Amino acid sequence: MQIVFLNTFEKAGEESRVSSAQLSICERQGQWAVLWMERDGEAENPQTWFEGTSWEEMMTAFRHGIAKVMGEGYAPIIDGMLDERRTGAGSFQSMLQCYGELHADPELFQTLREWRRGKASAEKRSAYLIATNRLLWMISAFVPRTEEELAQIPGWGSAKLAAYGQELLAVTAGAQRTTGFPLQWVEDKLDPAAYTAWLFKQKELKYKVQMDRQQAKRQILSAVQRGGTLEQLEAELSMPRRELMDRIEQLEREGYDFEPLIARELNGVPEEEQRLVWDTLSLVGDKYLKPVLQQVYGSAEATEPGKPVDALYERLRLIRLRYRRTQSGKAV
Repeated sequence: MQIVFLNTFEKAGEESRVSSAQLSICERQGQWAVLWMERDGEAENPQTWFEGTSWEEMMTAFRHGIAKVMGEGYAPIIDGMLDERRTGAGSFQSMLQCYGELHADPELFQTLREWRRGKASAEKRSAYLIATNRLLWMISAFVPRTEEELAQIPGWGSAKLAAYGQELLAVTAGAQRTTGFPLQWVEDKLDPAAYTAWLFKQKELKYKVQMDRQQAKRQILSAVQRGGTLEQLEAELSMPRRELMDRIEQLEREGYDFEPLIARELNGVPEEEQRLVWDTLSLVGDKYLKPVLQQVYGSAEATEPGKPVDALYERLRLIRLRYRRTQSGKAV
């Protein structure tokens, strides 16, 4: 196997000891491998971060591993490993996010989560659309008491301020705080080592999400090739049906052909019904499905027994995939 990349990493230890490791990318007949070798005295501890034929997956695993070991204190001899700006020069916003996660008040954070859960239930929205955990961590760490202070929290914009500002300030009003606003003091108070480790952790998590998406992509394409169904994919990936359809639509936009899956899923749908959906897509457009649903099946409340609205939307999405591919072919 030919080595196409090699770099040495070092980590300072106790009593001026330095631990070293080597990271390499190897290739043989289209097969890639990412190898990490730590040296502990005379012993070597090899780890394989990746083996496979996909360059894209190999690079993601490569970057994920680098972020992980650099977060543990290893530094490369050749810098710029993640093709991003140096980690020590992070933005002030990221400093506030880091401080919020490291110094969140657990009791206040839990109270804020309960408030968010109530709002999400009342508005029938996902909780993260009300406020992310990261946003609630910062609020529980800095404890704003006025709208002016709340507006200094990254991510709490004018829309959230208008919709939820007074309610949220009622939650924080009774909480104690030991710091004040404005928040420029965070830059001096935040521990540099903790901040650097946090930044690398964010990168590690980012690449882990990419790796998970790549794995799901591989599973979806493999299952479709084997003749699998949406129900089987839902079970294999432990993924909500709507998210699974989102992934399939994204892969279709990337150029993958899902016609075999579409044909299997629509096998029991009458041709007349499929034609009506197709004609409606031509008439009202394919961007939004609610007008199509209403025109083809009537209102959501009036759907037939045995045809729940989620199943009808899924059917429309499958027909829309076929419709869009046909329209794309005409455009070319």
